[in-house]
Amino acid sequence: MVSGAGPSAAADAPKEPQRGFFGAQGAASAASAGAVAFGQYIEPMLSAPVVAALRAAALALPGTCVVCRDWHPSGVCDACLQRFAPLQPRCGGCARPLPLALPRCGACAAQAIAYRRCIAGADYAAPWDRLITDFKFHRRTDLAGALAQVLQRAVQSAQAEPTPAWPTLLLPVPLARERLRERGYNQAWELARRLGRRLRIATTPALLQRSRDTAHQIGMTRAERERNLRDAFWIEPTERIQLQGRAVALIDDVLTTGATAHAAALALTRAGATAVDVWVVARTPLGGE
Repeated sequence: MVSGAGPSAAADAPKEPQRGFFGAQGAASAASAGAVAFGQYIEPMLSAPVVAALRAAALALPGTCVVCRDWHPSGVCDACLQRFAPLQPRCGGCARPLPLALPRCGACAAQAIAYRRCIAGADYAAPWDRLITDFKFHRRTDLAGALAQVLQRAVQSAQAEPTPAWPTLLLPVPLARERLRERGYNQAWELARRLGRRLRIATTPALLQRSRDTAHQIGMTRAERERNLRDAFWIEPTERIQLQGRAVALIDDVLTTGATAHAAALALTRAGATAVDVWVVARTPLGGE
């Protein structure tokens, strides 16, 4: 989440990492096939043709919509997308719904924001709040594809608008080591790697790093979160060449106050990124702050 929402992950921490292509339900298969840990995820040690064949077979099988449970080949059916994630004008700073498309709402225009634009797939309300909570805190990594689909739809709609320097690199908002150990996977990376594959944009899991553990931010104001996140993100000096002259997009599940997005974008632009966009599945409602 781009500035926390939801319960503590400690009580629901998995006993072993359950990430990568196999998802939560296929962790045993990943273990038997052999898997290697890298950064914020577990990657299966299978050849590219085998992985491609497994993905093609999975797409050919009948599935159900994660919202209404009707038969549908992808994660969310068109009817549920139109009903629960309608494409609508949003503020480019905080992603709140607006009557008209504007670069910034009045509140965002009055404060400094390090990122260029925020794109959100939906509001953090039913059914997305429940699905994101299950995905993030209850080891439901099998929901990553459906949630990435919600965000992908919003991003592709925004691509139709004139935007200079569209992002060429997707970066997940990183988890601190202790948080990653509690949860067993970084939900932002699970979203980013699926989104990158679908949009054909490069992704990398560990370029942006957390330099220190930070306190849980649930209940904090934006000012408190900004103090909590000061100098919390960094990029290895030897890796900064990857950012030079590039626009990048930060990927996360939820945006609340935008303090995490601001702090991460500040670190990326200082390291050489020309522009930073923020792409999230959901935006918390006005009352959530």
